[in-house]
Amino acid sequence: MNFTIDDIKKLNRVSRLNLINSITGYKPANLIGTQSKKGDLNLAIFSSLVHLGSKPPLFGLVTRPKSIPRHTYSNIIDTNYYTINHISKNMIERAHMTSAKFNKEDSEFKKCNIEEEYIDDFIAPFVKESEVKIGMKFIEEIHIKSNNTILIVGEVVKIIVKEEYLCKDGSINFEKMNTVCISGLDTYYETKKLAKYPYAKR
Repeated sequence: MNFTIDDIKKLNRVSRLNLINSITGYKPANLIGTQSKKGDLNLAIFSSLVHLGSKPPLFGLVTRPKSIPRHTYSNIIDTNYYTINHISKNMIERAHMTSAKFNKEDSEFKKCNIEEEYIDDFIAPFVKESEVKIGMKFIEEIHIKSNNTILIVGEVVKIIVKEEYLCKDGSINFEKMNTVCISGLDTYYETKKLAKYPYAKR
């Protein structure tokens, strides 16, 4: 198949959405935990997390336009803190259900049977059963004019992971974990390491 831009535009909405969302390959599947100023908890699945740099440690999170209420976005802006939590094999269906439309005062933690956890004095809730938990501090937001989405830039201020999952070089050993990845909006995969190479030099 050879899709031109005209071909893509002519696809029905669902086919176009599925094609464009899956064509880049596997993406990280994470649950973003937030809390409103009133104390309402929110948990939402995201596959748009991107690495922006390691010094300082920054991640970007793309959110959809604000044409309808975005609870994750508003909580991050209001409190400046949020969490990133890996999704494990034993929680895929429950994690996926957080994408349903809930009222702002409804907690996806409770609605989807996922237990929250508070660590130290961090105000945003973590997912207790996640094998990797990351505490984030909001840095800035960048409006993407071409489609009215928002890139939230956050700094890593806390990492919770078992020592047994860390390699000697500091990387994460996913072979020992149950973390899954996602393709498109609704298809989940396991991963397997194929190779690891030293830093490339000419």
